[in-house]
Amino acid sequence: MNKFEEKTVNTEPIFEGKIISVQVDEVELPNGELAKREIVRHPGAVGLIALTDENKIVMVEQYRKPLERSLLEIPAGKLEPGEEPAVTAERELEEETGYRAGKMEYISSFYTSPGFANEIIHLYLATELEKVENPADGDEDEFIELMELSLEEALECIKNERIYDAKTVFAVQFLQLMEKK
Repeated sequence: MNKFEEKTVNTEPIFEGKIISVQVDEVELPNGELAKREIVRHPGAVGLIALTDENKIVMVEQYRKPLERSLLEIPAGKLEPGEEPAVTAERELEEETGYRAGKMEYISSFYTSPGFANEIIHLYLATELEKVENPADGDEDEFIELMELSLEEALECIKNERIYDAKTVFAVQFLQLMEKK
């Protein structure tokens, strides 16, 4: 038993959407007091560090409505029900970039915002990329543009806030650490 465990007393569903659901849990704290927790449930996702033979990082630029701006990001997408992360990684790489990887290596998994959400991202390194002649279609409501950046260019994009999301910053810094080894 975890000494910090919060026991759920009651769960109130608030919203059930296409991607997320929201609930409010009433919990009993370790000291016996009651508290409320607002929780976002997410099916999980993958992120891809896709590297070309020229050692360029394949990025997508897309508009992010919650931020009211475009960001440069690594290709990523949510897990479908029952889908293994490695399968999602292969599918998303093709849908978002038009590439297939000759080599796909699992790097790490991490929670994006554990204070209020259970979203986990599984990060993969995709290398030995080859263009797919007729790639699978992406999401119909997703408008993206591909870019290829050197590590130095990606680091500069972090400084000037063109890269501003955690998964992409994590990915770029992972590459930076790997370069130093």
